[in-house]
Amino acid sequence: MAAASLEDLKATARRTWEEIFPACDVEALAEVTADDIIEHGARPGEPQGLEGATRTMLWLSRVFTDQRWEIHRVIGEADTVVIHATHHGRHTGELMGISPTNREVAYPYVHIVRFRDGKMAEHWGVRDDMALMRQLGALPGPHARPPAPVG
Repeated sequence: MAAASLEDLKATARRTWEEIFPACDVEALAEVTADDIIEHGARPGEPQGLEGATRTMLWLSRVFTDQRWEIHRVIGEADTVVIHATHHGRHTGELMGISPTNREVAYPYVHIVRFRDGKMAEHWGVRDDMALMRQLGALPGPHARPPAPVG
């Protein structure tokens, strides 16, 4: 198998959040994810590997319906791709002890993905939990909206 180009890796990362996660496409996720992927921000008790990634994708779909990822930037270097995005959805499932609010949310998220042999091998996720919790009414303060995209 020929090595994936940086543009291929960026396209795979973009597809993962624009298409695969919102559709909960388990087969497509397996096509782009290494069996032994390391999730550096796994929820407590969540297994590593493709099984953990699949569980996370399905869990997100239970917590947030009508979800979509608005991609602002895709940056790549060597075997690593960074996605700057906003996660949009309607809170319809329990989240960290918060009962469904049916509120629409939109919070900033940065995905950092290292690839191996054209598949995602490591993932780091950095999200604005404060903005999300304010939008859900779990924290005082304005219902913060994510900042406008840069550029």
